Amino acid sequence: MATVGTDTGKQSGRKVSVGDVDTLQKSLKGKLLRPGDQGYDTARTIWNAMIDRQPAIIVQPMDAGDVQKAVNFAREQNILVAIKGGGHNIAGNAVCDDGLMIDFSLMRGVRVDPAAKVAHVEAGALLSDVDHATQAHGLAVPLGINSTTGVAGLTLGGGFGWLTRQHGLSIDNLRAMDVVTADGKMVTCNSSQHEDLFWALCGGGGNFGVVTRFEFTLHPVGPMITAGLVVYPLSEAAGALKQYNEYVKTLPFESNVWVVLRKAPPLPFLPVEAHGTDVLVFPVFYNGKKQAGMKQLEPVRHFGKAIGEFVDEMPYEDWQKMFDGLLGPGARNYWKSHNFGELSDKFIQTVIGATLALPSDESDLFLGFIQGVSNKKPKSSSAYPHRDCGWAMNVHGRWMTPQQDEKGIAWARDVYRDTAPFALGGVYVNFLTSDEKDRIREAYGEGWDRLVEVKRKYDPTNLFCMNQNINPKG
Repeated sequence: MATVGTDTGKQSGRKVSVGDVDTLQKSLKGKLLRPGDQGYDTARTIWNAMIDRQPAIIVQPMDAGDVQKAVNFAREQNILVAIKGGGHNIAGNAVCDDGLMIDFSLMRGVRVDPAAKVAHVEAGALLSDVDHATQAHGLAVPLGINSTTGVAGLTLGGGFGWLTRQHGLSIDNLRAMDVVTADGKMVTCNSSQHEDLFWALCGGGGNFGVVTRFEFTLHPVGPMITAGLVVYPLSEAAGALKQYNEYVKTLPFESNVWVVLRKAPPLPFLPVEAHGTDVLVFPVFYNGKKQAGMKQLEPVRHFGKAIGEFVDEMPYEDWQKMFDGLLGPGARNYWKSHNFGELSDKFIQTVIGATLALPSDESDLFLGFIQGVSNKKPKSSSAYPHRDCGWAMNVHGRWMTPQQDEKGIAWARDVYRDTAPFALGGVYVNFLTSDEKDRIREAYGEGWDRLVEVKRKYDPTNLFCMNQNINPKG
């Protein structure tokens, strides 16, 4: 007998017979892994090294039929189930102790219809998979900024990146999804079929079922865009950020400029003496050719005396991988987050002070600028409620050893507390850590009651609870 339990204790100590597991394994086209099997440890390892859990069973489906069998097994055996798309979720919800983990690493297919400008994306696809397939046709989906991120988790929480200002959130570009619901049925949802489920999945995370296929609208992007970094010493940050705050008020939607405060990595265009010093970085992006891009982005180069810059025309695929080296797996990560509508002078001084207290060379604060098309959509258009957000801030605590945990977590919590008076009150659900259960309603906002209704309809027993959970009991 295998013991299969749950983090919540609801099914703790549940016994599942080896024979039942063997029967499940024989029914699959894909793989089933148990502790000790080759590939088990690789499959259970996720991006955030602070999470170390051991599922009793890992199913690696080859198709939606395998997913149905895994969901039916979990429901019938009354065991915990976790879903791993790319495994990038900061809270570690992709993996559970003792239960069943569905690992989509064998389902990374992307099919592009360039004439219709549509992409069909399997649930295990990473951003790099989608960018590679779509950029072959000069098209793209608005996704995130790290190519190793899973498309599924990113999208179900909302999804934002460099293209968001011009083309909206990832969910704003969803046409349809194939979903395995808690009763093991496969349904297709869109704006005219299972509309309530479609609405809820667009920002409500993995609460309502297991999405096996996403259908996205594509937009002309690149393949060459204009992008790069402009770096200032932290001593210039107060003046530079005030100018930035005014500059972006009239910035066309095809351009984007984010804010990063951190210690300078050893970038080749920075002087050696600047390496490891506190800096303000403006990542700049323009969806188009260099001449027009440089004209729009030129003011960023004159917010003060920069210590280095690199801005040029490059493939969009390359830009999407630009930050992978700073965001790779294997580090310990702890985040805190707020949404902002403006960057006040007091807020600017607060984040500069926080930068002076960085707990590690790998930690940073970033402000993702997302004001644009997504703000024009009504709040009721999707479960994602933060249509008033101009910037999403991530207090990105990151370090390499457990001995740094206490200092790093305390820093992140202090920055969160000190910046709260300037925030809008909402939070991006994909940035919530596992200890922020008190902020779940804040993440889902005004649509909470509607989300509970959809949860009761499609998952009344809360089978899918490894997420920022919407309990069907309300």
